[in-house]
Amino acid sequence: MSAEVILITPPFTQLNTPYPATAYLKGFLNTKNITAFQADLGIEVILKVFTKNGLNKIFDNIEQHHTDNADVLSCLVLRNDYVATIEPVIRFLQNNAPTLAHRIAAGGFLPEGPRFQQYDNLDWAFGHMGVTEKAKYMATMYLEDIADIISTFVDPHFGFSRYAERLARSANSFDELYLQLHNPPTFFDTILFEIIHQHILQHNPKILAISAPFPGNVYAGFRCAQFVKQHFPQIKTVLGGGFANTELRAVADVRVFEFFDFITLDDGEAPIEQLVFFVRNKITIEELKRTFTLVNNKVVYINNSKCIDYKQFETGTPDYSDLLLDKYIAAIEVINPMHSLWSNGRWNKLTMAHGCYWGKCTFCDISLNYIQAYEPLTAAVICDRMEQIIAQTGETGFHFVDEAAPPSLMRAVALEIIKRKLVVSWWTNIRFEKSFTRDLCLLLKASGCIGVSGGLEVASDRLLELIQKGVTVEQVARVNKNFTDAGIMVHAYLMYGFPTQTVQETIDSMEMVRQLFENDVLQSGFWHQFAMTTHSPVGLHPEQFHVTIVNNQIGAFANNDLVHNDPTGADHSKFGEGLKISLFNYMEGAGLDKPVHTWFKEKFPATTIPPNYIESILNNNVPLIANENHKILFLGNAPQTSFFTKTKKGVTHQMAALLFSTRTGELEIKLTREQGIWLTAMLQHMKENGEAIFTLTQIKENYTLSGLTDFELFWNNPPVNTLFEVGLLHI
Repeated sequence: MSAEVILITPPFTQLNTPYPATAYLKGFLNTKNITAFQADLGIEVILKVFTKNGLNKIFDNIEQHHTDNADVLSCLVLRNDYVATIEPVIRFLQNNAPTLAHRIAAGGFLPEGPRFQQYDNLDWAFGHMGVTEKAKYMATMYLEDIADIISTFVDPHFGFSRYAERLARSANSFDELYLQLHNPPTFFDTILFEIIHQHILQHNPKILAISAPFPGNVYAGFRCAQFVKQHFPQIKTVLGGGFANTELRAVADVRVFEFFDFITLDDGEAPIEQLVFFVRNKITIEELKRTFTLVNNKVVYINNSKCIDYKQFETGTPDYSDLLLDKYIAAIEVINPMHSLWSNGRWNKLTMAHGCYWGKCTFCDISLNYIQAYEPLTAAVICDRMEQIIAQTGETGFHFVDEAAPPSLMRAVALEIIKRKLVVSWWTNIRFEKSFTRDLCLLLKASGCIGVSGGLEVASDRLLELIQKGVTVEQVARVNKNFTDAGIMVHAYLMYGFPTQTVQETIDSMEMVRQLFENDVLQSGFWHQFAMTTHSPVGLHPEQFHVTIVNNQIGAFANNDLVHNDPTGADHSKFGEGLKISLFNYMEGAGLDKPVHTWFKEKFPATTIPPNYIESILNNNVPLIANENHKILFLGNAPQTSFFTKTKKGVTHQMAALLFSTRTGELEIKLTREQGIWLTAMLQHMKENGEAIFTLTQIKENYTLSGLTDFELFWNNPPVNTLFEVGLLHI
């Protein structure tokens, strides 16, 4: 079947689920009746290599070129074991051979290379996760051992989630990448060429559009374009995606356009539509949208101001057709339930809103369109798209890939999911802001939210203010507790090396993180070193942060990262290994009693943070006092009400007992007979009206009209204010 446009994600992004950019664009092109085919070349290459035939070719290559290497012998000894087990393992990780989990987990089935040496005993780690998860982790280590063999002896650029990343990262000059592209094709290049050749012959496109979200996709993206230029010169090649949007905004090297006819920036819908019109000879080149191209051997940027971008509700539902959805590989890279979400499971990716509703963090590229232009969808549109994607893919898991999902929209989406009775699992990125109350977190949980990830960054109030994160460490701790108590896992993005950050602040930040893990309000995290970027407030105004840019020269290829000098801060390069190792242990519940400064080889000062700082915050409960602005929702089952008489000091009281049954147990409260009758009727009314939402004022008025008094005393104290446990929520 022919397609006017082929949309390509080059190797490699994720093995467990497709990167969503091409699905977004295909969904949009559907609304314009422009035929498109999409392919994730990463998973297609992996499925070619990780077979009996593919591994035999790998080992043949090793024997041919490395016979004088002593390390080859130990590698080749296990050749037959790897070849015999590779296809069953892949089927298992594709969820097509679940019973194999028992053989893998028991040991002795997989060849165990160096990756297995990091654990003497995996039973303790997976006691709470089960045999299948343990087997997935062992199978992942097995694949990583093979990947190490490949990168050592066959292709040094290989990596499961990136390929030749070094060639594109911080590459101001195109020279090294250009030189590599003129070397003979690598082992993986030849496989890539076979696959793309087949797709082109099958679909006969006019445009090949390549989305390169990360530096680790860039080399393979250029190789794809190079192959097309050599063998199908009539096809127009286009590069877009996250790498172009951040790194290529000032591209000027004409050699880049030996591979790509066009490079587009930011949202791809309008640019790709204009390119289709241009290839059809419907418009002139001057009418292109946010597009670099070569004119008279000079790079020019064309942005037709009359061509308006589409609103988010106009872009259509992401379309996952064509992708090999049943072939993706569910791996577990880290023994941590929250962390494993990135690599385990086939998640449909969606966004609740374009851009970031906060848009103030000084380390972030907030000047760029993908963050700056905030535009939320409605809950109804989001749930419509969820239902359409479920119908198409059969998958009910969603990862909302927002920069930071707005709490008010998350609440609306949760209510819409519950209203429609959708059974879904979802997770997203957030800011740890105070809007995430106990009851909102319970509502999100009820709708299927299983995890959130957010930026704690530097766990220091001084630096959080400098970052303009809009949160404090105390606030983050309370919000994390709300999520954790609701049964929602929490992952924190952590940063070190922000301008003016001292050694002591890094140690103290590390101690804050340790205590969050110790108090079980943080389940996962990742440290990364601060990098100054061209488009962030720090990069645009370094003097305001007391740093200087070492080299501000704009390159002809990629421009994003800036080298800077921080005269008042620490030598942050000394912290990376200790932070990584400590966090790895914390995520496994180990090393929490070890003083944080002892994780480093060098001598660092002890923390100045009291050892019970986070605990004292969490123990200082802030009562949730309802106010007239609150909306009240009841998600539980109406109670079974019975009546009884209670006598105290000779006085008889008519009482009511309300028994609430939940999926996990029962809760009984006792009220006066009149209060019990009123509350039972009110909750029944809310259930009969489809979990109707009432304002607190409306509930108070109804209570008063029933002849009852002292509403605040009734509502804000036990037993009524314990009913959040059975679904009576203030949101």
